[in-house]
Amino acid sequence: MSARLTLLSAALLGALAVCLGAFAAHGLRDQLSSRMLEVFQTGVTYQFYHVLALFGVGLLLQRQDRPLLRVSAALFLTGMLLFCGSLYLLVATGVHYLGMVTPVGGVLMILGWLTLAGAVFKALPVNS
Repeated sequence: MSARLTLLSAALLGALAVCLGAFAAHGLRDQLSSRMLEVFQTGVTYQFYHVLALFGVGLLLQRQDRPLLRVSAALFLTGMLLFCGSLYLLVATGVHYLGMVTPVGGVLMILGWLTLAGAVFKALPVNS
């Protein structure tokens, strides 16, 4: 992913996270069980964390376009879509087998962090 696409994705997904969080707090509170509201909030929370990570990677890409940073951005984005998206769909539809997708998204987000660590390790000298 390019720096531009990474930063644009982070900005739009950040706005979406605010909208979804507000929707959960005000619109879904009386519609869902406390367990399903908790599942939805987990999606929003992880989305926010990884929006910040995606934004950081985008800023790094602006400074130095490195392949591992591009891979990290793609992993964060795909992981968010699968992890958070599956939680949102689970709450919206009640289809529990969607929960099988959630761990795949979580693994992709972990790989995003590890790839980011590899990019930093590779880019910075030992003395830094």
